[in-house]
Amino acid sequence: MNRRIQGCHVAITGASSGIGEKIAIECANNGANLILLARREERLVRLAEQIKHDYGISCSYYILDVQDLDSVQRVFSNIAQEVGPIDVLVNNAGFGIFNDVLEASLDEMKSMFEVNVYGLVACTKMVLPAMMERKKGHIINIGSQAGKIATPKSSLYSATKHAVLGFTNSLRMEVKSNNIYVTSVNPGPIKTDFFTIADKQGDYVKNVERWMLDPNKVARIIVEAMLTPKREINLPGWMNTGSTLYQVMPRLFERIAGNAFFKK
Repeated sequence: MNRRIQGCHVAITGASSGIGEKIAIECANNGANLILLARREERLVRLAEQIKHDYGISCSYYILDVQDLDSVQRVFSNIAQEVGPIDVLVNNAGFGIFNDVLEASLDEMKSMFEVNVYGLVACTKMVLPAMMERKKGHIINIGSQAGKIATPKSSLYSATKHAVLGFTNSLRMEVKSNNIYVTSVNPGPIKTDFFTIADKQGDYVKNVERWMLDPNKVARIIVEAMLTPKREINLPGWMNTGSTLYQVMPRLFERIAGNAFFKK
């Protein structure tokens, strides 16, 4: 039980399904008040009603496409007026498409950067002024092990997650004196519907299914870290060891693990 978040306002983007939904439920189980943000209203309504019924806490929802920066400004302004300041922001909205560079379209490239990077930065900017004024808050950015070690067929997705990790590390230093925590979450593949878009052929899921992370466990670990100075959450541990070795000995690592990189 994370008693630090009891009564706090936790906002989660991409909250209507997948790991975002699991984080929301785990936050509710720990007594936090939820602000759910996503594009799909029907799923948001169902989740908000479920949380209020099961946990008896406040749960607001707002329709938000983080790709629409004007909408980001408008929605977060409404939240500030209607709910109040946000204590924890989980930037979870994102998607990927596994393609070689030549196969990827420019529209796919544009959309991935707009959602995974620009949208994340925009949402962060919306909550930071109030956090800095109150000298309290936590930004949690859902990245990926792909942001630490690039593999074939994920060049564009990996580029967005490298950007997320770079932004997160810089932001952490910028706001440290204001008592604001900034955490990057870098998971390997998780058993969610992420792969219905990312891996349309299903080959990647077949190859890595036995190593895929349990979304409920990932959500518990993330919620346990809320309002603590946790720098990074890297899951699973063995995969993070690989990414660390890659940083130190990239040529050797690519030679040894090269075949595994083509599992997509």
